[in-house]
Amino acid sequence: MKALSPEVAGRLRALLKICALELEYLQRIDASLFAVPLDDATIRLLPQDDDLSVRVDAFVARFGRLQDTLGDKLLPVFLGVMGERSGAMLENLDRAEKLGLLKSADTWMALRKLRNRMVHEYVNDPAELASALLSAHENVFLLADAYREIRRQLVKTFDGLESP
Repeated sequence: MKALSPEVAGRLRALLKICALELEYLQRIDASLFAVPLDDATIRLLPQDDDLSVRVDAFVARFGRLQDTLGDKLLPVFLGVMGERSGAMLENLDRAEKLGLLKSADTWMALRKLRNRMVHEYVNDPAELASALLSAHENVFLLADAYREIRRQLVKTFDGLESP
């Protein structure tokens, strides 16, 4: 196993902990929001259903937050400590795909667009929002898999990163 400087190890431990918590929170709200079928008729109830509105907001926020933390924060640090060049987002995603961290860089970018659809279609088109929410729900596992694989490779390679 390799050693990291205390600063880098601390940064990675902090990022891994943040991602673990964000993933846990996303999975909990995902289970809550999708406990019953979600369609455009349900989405039309948002103006009157505060509980539904809060759960939709939480799901969208947590989905986006985890994706941002993984892609914008953890991935560049991961690439750096693994001796890879970190660059623009798409370059990092392509490299992550080649390293087996992601199944597809294109899918990751599609999920970024999906997140934007969930935010921007929120009040305009209930059918579009329902479709976007369902697509995000069906892809939560991709974010979870990316986190777990990044963590697995870091823990396998470097001392002192066993938790979280």
